[in-house]
Amino acid sequence: MSLGPLMVGVSGLTLSAEEREMLRHPLIGGVILFTRNYQNPEQLAALVTAIHGLKDSPLLVAVDHEGGRVQRFRDGFVALPPMRPLGRLYDKDAKKTKRFSHLLGWLMAAELRAVGIDLSFAPVLDLDCGTSEVIGDRAFHGDPEAVADLAHAFMLGMDLAGMRAVGKHFPGHGTAAADSHLVVVTDNRPFEDIAAADLVPFERMIDYGLPALMAAHVVYPRVDAKPAGFSRFWMQEVLRGGLGFQGAIFSDDLGMAGAGTAGDIAQRAEAALEADCDMLLLCNELAAIPPLLNHLEGYRNPASQLRLARLHGRGKIDRTRLRLEPNWREALQAVAECGRPDEPDLV
Repeated sequence: MSLGPLMVGVSGLTLSAEEREMLRHPLIGGVILFTRNYQNPEQLAALVTAIHGLKDSPLLVAVDHEGGRVQRFRDGFVALPPMRPLGRLYDKDAKKTKRFSHLLGWLMAAELRAVGIDLSFAPVLDLDCGTSEVIGDRAFHGDPEAVADLAHAFMLGMDLAGMRAVGKHFPGHGTAAADSHLVVVTDNRPFEDIAAADLVPFERMIDYGLPALMAAHVVYPRVDAKPAGFSRFWMQEVLRGGLGFQGAIFSDDLGMAGAGTAGDIAQRAEAALEADCDMLLLCNELAAIPPLLNHLEGYRNPASQLRLARLHGRGKIDRTRLRLEPNWREALQAVAECGRPDEPDLV
């Protein structure tokens, strides 16, 4: 059985009978977890095992676990720093900081792989322009080449732990000031300005073999009237055509306010699939999942299924022995030198 195009949230610490039945639907391809789904590492591992056991072809299990404000699991996990301190250290010692980024990518992915999670939606490839409410210290740097350098090291660290990277938020959310979780966000720059700056980290990471990315719920009205994740221009002409990206494309959460210009949930899903997204996220509007499944009945995209099948986690990591890994002590030193976030959690 192949992976379907929907990645959905679930309500609690265990799966209800109704959720088990729903997740077996052929259009479901994954589950995204949040703080509401976490009590401790043992409970989380049991939940992930239950999700993976529902189908012969296991569902993808994902989480937003970047570090800093965006870390869904806290107690029992290392408190990861945001990425901005890496950028500041990079300006002083690029070689050392790339090693730190590699270690943090490995640490983040290794702890998640130790409980069975396939994907973390990271690294952030947006630029730290000092204007975005929602990106802020989640970005590595304001210089596109520095972002690409640090993100590449982070991706290699993730890969070492058996996890594929998912770069975000294409084509760049670092300039737009508002939070697309809450409002429709616009970026009024012309395409040439975006291409000269924001697209550079994505282009570099695609050249480095980035296997997946997430589209932004941002409207660039001087380029296209639709948010990027619903735009054939951005997804097909620029990303697939211009940049030659052959990996998997995730939509951002269809329930976010920034997706509102695309219509209701069903219309948003249709637009994202038509634009060339491979997997659509529906994180919190759980009551909308059954009618959306009915609406998309019969949808199938073999090319998407092949791209998504490559994203399962690889290998097994014994959580009880993780602290004995050679990278562990050095990774904690990287955490200590990067410090803690100075902004409130983004939930």
